[in-house]
Amino acid sequence: MHRTNLSLIYVAAYLLGAGVALLLAPRLALQLLFSTGDYGEILPQLTGLLLLGLGILVVQIIRHRVAALYTTTLAIRLVFCAGFIVLYARSRDPLFLALLAVVGVGVVATGISYMLDRREAVKQWEACRIP
Repeated sequence: MHRTNLSLIYVAAYLLGAGVALLLAPRLALQLLFSTGDYGEILPQLTGLLLLGLGILVVQIIRHRVAALYTTTLAIRLVFCAGFIVLYARSRDPLFLALLAVVGVGVVATGISYMLDRREAVKQWEACRIP
């Protein structure tokens, strides 16, 4: 599961980067994400804290190679992507399309990596089987 583990570095990077940005400069961070809504400063900072927490969790998944959680990270991000689509439909704020793009790239990268790693593991298992 080496490729899948590496693909999660992208996830950790955007979670930690966005978390710090939203905590320290929420208005600028939202502007960089093409937001047209007014969310004040407190709610984006709370979001930044949550992103930092998720980022730290993903770093630990990477560090400890917790392969059992790789599919969970995919499932959670698919739920987020669906949520971003609904929120965009309700608000028309391009922020949600930007988030969909950032998270979607990670979903595709992890999904492809996971499939390749699984295929390789099956081939190795079949090669080791006693005929």
